[in-house]
Amino acid sequence: MGVSTSRPEPGVAVVTVDFPPVNALPVHGWYELADAFRAAGADTSVRCVVLAAAGRGFNAGVDIKELRSTPGHTALLGANHGCAAAFSAVYDCPVPVVAAVHGFCLGGGVGLAGNADAVVASDDAVFGLPELDRGALGAATHLSRLVPQHLMRTLYYTSRTVTARELHGHGSVWRVVPRGELPAAALALAREIAAKDGSLLRLAKAALNGIDPVDVHRSYRYEQGFTFEANLSGVADRLREGFAPGSADRHTEEDRA
Repeated sequence: MGVSTSRPEPGVAVVTVDFPPVNALPVHGWYELADAFRAAGADTSVRCVVLAAAGRGFNAGVDIKELRSTPGHTALLGANHGCAAAFSAVYDCPVPVVAAVHGFCLGGGVGLAGNADAVVASDDAVFGLPELDRGALGAATHLSRLVPQHLMRTLYYTSRTVTARELHGHGSVWRVVPRGELPAAALALAREIAAKDGSLLRLAKAALNGIDPVDVHRSYRYEQGFTFEANLSGVADRLREGFAPGSADRHTEEDRA
């Protein structure tokens, strides 16, 4: 359990997240993920990183149970800073990052996928921000990198999800494949990228980040201020009281209905 890194072939590192049962990461998990990406990016032999997950889904966001069981705002602040660190580590990774998404990709999962350079998804993958149902705000910055503005707002206000095939139609998902073929499809894209010159790839990544129209770091931190305000007002605690284990699975099933 935790975050692990493997090297399936030359030039490619695979960072795998495994926090059962639904990959809702505790505070230390976000920092582990950030550390793994910084280490992979610092290795000059690595030319592409695949972000993958074990288990039932790619990512269900922060561990709500940890927020509810920790007195005061320590866990909330930890989650805020941890998410920001992990998202930044993916975005700032010196080499391209391919997100391999299966099952549910919710909340912080959208932050991770939205900061990747490319997304390959299984045909059962769904993406969304159930933040308003869970007493939080944030990651609209990253959902905006996956869908057009008006769709982003509709998904955000309703807490609905969008499928991988729909995102493929918007051009934000590179390929949609059967779940069993996802690791191979993500590795195939990473292999194609890693075949390029490593020094030039790092220059290309820096150049593309430099011309982004939105500063993702500042934009996300701005959103987080409203998350903290929701907690100080008490509305976040009231909404989280209705949260129960397994909500990630039920939420995606309801949205597909």
